[in-house]
Amino acid sequence: MNHTTPRKWWTVAATAVLPLSANAQTAQTPDTRQPDKPNIILFLVDDMGWQDTSVPFWNRRTSYNDTFETPHMERLAARGMKFTQAYACSISSATRCSLLTGANAARHGVTNWTLEKNRSTDLKSPTVITDGWDVNGICRVPGTPSTYVSPAFVDKLRQAGYHTIHCGKAHFGAIDTPGESPHHWGFEVNIAGHAAGGLATYLSEKNYGHTRDGRPYALNAIPGLDKYWGTGVFATEALTREAIKALDKSRQYEQPFFLYMAHYAVHIPIDKDMRFYPKYRDRGLSEKEAAYASLVEGMDKSLGDLMNWVDENGLTDNTIILFMSDNGGLATDPGWRDGQPYTQNHPLDCGKGSLHEGGIRVPMIVSWPGVTAPGSTCGRYVIIEDYYPSLLDMAGVKTSGRNKGVDGRSFVPLLRQTGDPSKGRALIWNYPHIWGNSGPGINLNCAIRKDEWKLIYYYETGRKELFNIPDDIGETKNLASQRPDIVKRLSAELGKALRKMNAHRPTFRASGNPCPWPDEIQVPRNGE
Repeated sequence: MNHTTPRKWWTVAATAVLPLSANAQTAQTPDTRQPDKPNIILFLVDDMGWQDTSVPFWNRRTSYNDTFETPHMERLAARGMKFTQAYACSISSATRCSLLTGANAARHGVTNWTLEKNRSTDLKSPTVITDGWDVNGICRVPGTPSTYVSPAFVDKLRQAGYHTIHCGKAHFGAIDTPGESPHHWGFEVNIAGHAAGGLATYLSEKNYGHTRDGRPYALNAIPGLDKYWGTGVFATEALTREAIKALDKSRQYEQPFFLYMAHYAVHIPIDKDMRFYPKYRDRGLSEKEAAYASLVEGMDKSLGDLMNWVDENGLTDNTIILFMSDNGGLATDPGWRDGQPYTQNHPLDCGKGSLHEGGIRVPMIVSWPGVTAPGSTCGRYVIIEDYYPSLLDMAGVKTSGRNKGVDGRSFVPLLRQTGDPSKGRALIWNYPHIWGNSGPGINLNCAIRKDEWKLIYYYETGRKELFNIPDDIGETKNLASQRPDIVKRLSAELGKALRKMNAHRPTFRASGNPCPWPDEIQVPRNGE
């Protein structure tokens, strides 16, 4: 399938802007004491596929956009700017660590998911050893082995006068390391954030993973939601209610607030949110598909509830809302796990854990009243580490010179339509691991995207894949053998970047030697 890049890197929808909610239209007079600095809500979803929404992020609408109901994502997009080429890492911890530190994953070394202290989550390979990455995550202070030490943008916001709230999934550091706690990173309030990257269950009937006497029966039991046990309140809703309580409290402080709303949704398990599940079954979706669609709509309702709170409190004109997913949707390979696809990345190839587009390209929307053109679309690429400088830029927090270790670039010029920080820029990914899926495009690789070209290199085999992304968004045509000049150029740039960031790479078991860097391998003529 072909994707034609528009002449302008941003466009404005021809449709009228959606009106504010009914609650917003009848809201009280705006609070004249609201701070000059904007309030900021960062709404991060877990494992959401590129097509798991009624908002199209492609150049056309598909049947998947008609399957899911996300009216509040539509509402947010109508107010702001939609990004069609937003990138994250292929796995959760890597993305979240890049978000906090502004460092590329190749630099911070948390390139797979973290959980238990000093224990790698990699699957084993008979041919290579993948040990040596930062299995304990990130930390603000030295002293913990296998961690990347860095400050966080959150603490800079707090020092600049922001009241900082964390709600939901953290997944920054392993159990019993300082980085596991959101408080460590400058969040004054932490709701349900801990070391685990998933959840045992969304169901209050199962106490979100706790026994009746209060003991967690799984490492990924959600902490801090005891009051909802046995009430029938789905975890997504419970987190939203607690976030709104924290926002209500913040109104007493007369400070700008930063809310990091990091949902566990739509990560497995695919539990049924019964507020929405029956209607999807009535439409003929399978049980699993209907359950997943209910997770998506429950997440979207949370977004709507937060937008309503902002409107009802007269803060609409002074609140920035950003929407993002932490990686692509779980792979839809029919042979994987339960064999039933339910998340959608099509036409993108592969899914979570892969450096193909389906694993790293994600939905993103930014609404900044008075700055983002309502109903606009940005076709330039951004990546997760860009949030660090962008959020500080939005908040008016000045930093002295170039921050050491910050690879991200502010995307505020894209929001203001005053510049293009993506022009001529190389995006880098490193995934020297074996995850829970198998097959081509999943394991032991690194990648570079520069302008229209994307190169993927496989450490174990030396294979290289080259794709023209605007012309081949589904990455169906490997052009490595046809364009050896581009392969050579991108291999050199990728190899140089990985060395500069002291990136981790696997080691061959038989020889004990590290796998070659991408510029140390000449691509065979057939590209295989």
